[in-house]
Amino acid sequence: MSDSIPDPDRPIRWGVLATGKIAGKVATDLALVPDATLVAAGSRSLASAEEFAATHGAPGCRAHGSYESLVADPEVDVVYVASPHALHLEHARLAFEAGKHVMCEKPVTVTVADAEAMVELARRHDRFLMEAMWTAFHPVVRAVAADLRAGRFGRPSHLHAELGFVVDAAPDDRLLDPALGAGAMLDMGVYPLTFAHLLLGEAEQLTATATLSDSGIDLDIAVAGHYPDGAVLTATASLTSWSSRRASIGTDTGRLDLVDFHHPTAATWTPHTAAGPDQPVDLLAEVTATEPVVGAGYAHEIVEVNRCLRAGLRESPVVPHAQTLTIMRQMEALLASVGVRYA
Repeated sequence: MSDSIPDPDRPIRWGVLATGKIAGKVATDLALVPDATLVAAGSRSLASAEEFAATHGAPGCRAHGSYESLVADPEVDVVYVASPHALHLEHARLAFEAGKHVMCEKPVTVTVADAEAMVELARRHDRFLMEAMWTAFHPVVRAVAADLRAGRFGRPSHLHAELGFVVDAAPDDRLLDPALGAGAMLDMGVYPLTFAHLLLGEAEQLTATATLSDSGIDLDIAVAGHYPDGAVLTATASLTSWSSRRASIGTDTGRLDLVDFHHPTAATWTPHTAAGPDQPVDLLAEVTATEPVVGAGYAHEIVEVNRCLRAGLRESPVVPHAQTLTIMRQMEALLASVGVRYA
């Protein structure tokens, strides 16, 4: 495989490893990216791969009844790893050893050691690797982050974000089974932590409290954090309650609100009327993206992978390896502090 894919007339060819719910969502958006085509799907079940390929793939999309067969497909440029968290390293390794580039579903692994090993594998095989942290590529989130950095909304002092839903599933479901990397932090807490990192910078201090299940995973977790320039974070993730899914950023001149913050349609800016003439603020207004949101929002991470591959890059400047590892270290430390550890 060449270091880049320079032919603009030939779409980047994608293969999907594992055919679960998130894979279907990403594949639906992949079909909206002109520079991408889904040419192969792999599952432990050939029937599942065939159904996925027929539903989401381009004409002629091939179905593979094993992951080994998928990564060996010579027509695949990049593999999207969509298996449960605890299996990501194993499956990324298969792809790298077969010479494929990788976009790996978040979180990349369940432990820092495994995440570091994945990054090292990518470097050793000279392949591209990016965590599929699609929120970081969302046009609205990027617009809010840029406006905050530019000082449009004043100095941010407090960010609150929450994400949660009720999981009613069998104990061996990936959201409840410790062997598969289950838990509120890894599945949902990764979003507010990443959101805060994008808007406030790298955390200086984080603490947590949690309610654990009988099997030892975090069902509900609350995080408090301290960030550069005195900003603070409060965040929650839950497998037992329906949260608002909102985020708010309080500043010295007003408040930003995002409904369903990890894939918002807009952010609302509400200025404080007593800000004073020396601190002019916009009237109540929506903060919208400078580019349209494509599909459900997953398309933008696919566009970034394609851009990086055409440029011969091995990591994305938007979600670099260092950022992925930083968030992994934060989550592992927070989980350890409340008594959650993964093998």
